[in-house]
Amino acid sequence: MIGAEARRIIKEFPLGVVASVSAQGVPMASPKGTFLVLDDTTLAFGDIRSPGTRANLEFNAACEVVFVDVFRRKGVRVQGHGEVVAADTERYQSLIGNWRDVWGDLAARIHALVIIDVAGVRPVSTPPYDDGASEEEMIALYKSKYAELYP
Repeated sequence: MIGAEARRIIKEFPLGVVASVSAQGVPMASPKGTFLVLDDTTLAFGDIRSPGTRANLEFNAACEVVFVDVFRRKGVRVQGHGEVVAADTERYQSLIGNWRDVWGDLAARIHALVIIDVAGVRPVSTPPYDDGASEEEMIALYKSKYAELYP
């Protein structure tokens, strides 16, 4: 189930890295930036430039997506099975409005939707939490680091 914290992370940091496996058995990872949570057990992204990921999922639907809140240094790993939904289908037409609502004009560039039936969601966090760091400390640290990179 996609809980409240996972929903927050995905909504605020929708760039997820999708791990899939090619027909040759090669693991592949690719960032996708148009993720939406459709319901408690369904995650999806709009395919704009994902021919490799699409082909991998059509061969082997198993996948995992990792999302990270870069300031809190916490995230989620979402495991499931992906299904490619072509633009010329009724299902696509019934769902694409969700992307128009969130992504506006970018939705016009979506060629297909990838719907992930979620089998599991696991939290991810950085080791400083093991040593007692608080979220406030992590946020302050990474705001400072990013401010140095992008003054």
